[in-house]
Amino acid sequence: MKERRASIRFDKAFPVYLAGDEGMTRGIARNIGEGGMFIETREPYRLGAQVRITFVSPDTSTEITMLAEVRYQCFLSYGGAGEGENQLRGMGVRFVGLEEKEAGLLVPLAKESSRAAMRSRLLH
Repeated sequence: MKERRASIRFDKAFPVYLAGDEGMTRGIARNIGEGGMFIETREPYRLGAQVRITFVSPDTSTEITMLAEVRYQCFLSYGGAGEGENQLRGMGVRFVGLEEKEAGLLVPLAKESSRAAMRSRLLH
């Protein structure tokens, strides 16, 4: 299957705060790239909704706020025999209000994640 993403994604998990027409909530950012991210949250916003995402960069301790659009929702139930059922809920968002100064703040996150991925490949 061909990769459709225009930019490299990196896996770094950290808390985010979400605000939009549907209220305010929290989530965990995962699978982040220059153009968007996946956010694990109990109540994903509706498709097409505009969401303000605020978080503190784990690398620079700088607060970053971006405007994004919900592109997809994820509701996944999984588990094996005797393991019980687990659930994952979340949404994929595309950044639409990313300023240049804030885009540069994501670069350290990407570099650190790339170094960690390379170390992991070398060790295994």
